Amino acid sequence: MLALDIKNLNKKYEHFQLKNVSFQMKKGYIMGFIGANGAGKTTTIKSILNLTRIDSGEIHILGKEMKKHEIELKQEIGFTFGDIHFYTRNKIKTLTNVIKSFYRNWDDEAYHNYLRRFNLNENKKIAELSTGMKVKYSLALALSHGAKLLILDEPTSGLDPVARDNLLDIFQELVEDGEISILFSTHITTDLEKCADYITFIDNGQIINSSEKEDFIDTYRLINGKLEQLDSIKDQLIAYKKNSFGFTGLIHTIDLDPSLDIKSTLPNLEEIMIYFSKKEDSHV
Repeated sequence: MLALDIKNLNKKYEHFQLKNVSFQMKKGYIMGFIGANGAGKTTTIKSILNLTRIDSGEIHILGKEMKKHEIELKQEIGFTFGDIHFYTRNKIKTLTNVIKSFYRNWDDEAYHNYLRRFNLNENKKIAELSTGMKVKYSLALALSHGAKLLILDEPTSGLDPVARDNLLDIFQELVEDGEISILFSTHITTDLEKCADYITFIDNGQIINSSEKEDFIDTYRLINGKLEQLDSIKDQLIAYKKNSFGFTGLIHTIDLDPSLDIKSTLPNLEEIMIYFSKKEDSHV
């Protein structure tokens, strides 16, 4: 079964639009959702959750159409946004007592396990929590009502490297039995290199690529050449930048001529994102 099936999602704003956004996520896996700030990640996520009204397209979650089964499906979804602001003067305990009443499968034991694991004191006021602690509290809520799909928008932002690593371990544990699926939007691509099974890349409101992580990376090559070699290959490059040694560029693997005497390596996710951001200005 597909945890998520997005078909031809369109949403137009005055200065930005999602254009035929389509991708699928299999049940029981972690998908990293990447793109520069303003590329459309949060708009896509809010559209999936029906927090933004789309112009056209279809959204199916766990085999059901979101538009027709929204109330039922939101019992099955845990979601957190990096920028949500809680009622800051309330204690964690007070806020949780309100939130849990909305979920029929709320699990107090699981909730208190996550409080302990995240070192959260439920008698603290929200105003006393750091950014990282607020993220952990959001996750504790999302994970405590039996959700089968977690949709997380920048969940590791504001966390230190040790806390992030701990969180990624939790994500991997959650999908182990194949019942829970995670869509994980982030600009910290090293997190995805550790835990993601699939990568979906959005750029300027359009999906550039969506595939298994290894296949995604293998689609591209980072090449290093001398300046005199640039003219012969620059039309094939996604983008490039000149440096004191010559140039470095990103190219689709299928466009790389193996007979050229140019060094090529596999890029990482961050390099892929950076070069796509330069493609409109590739004479840098």
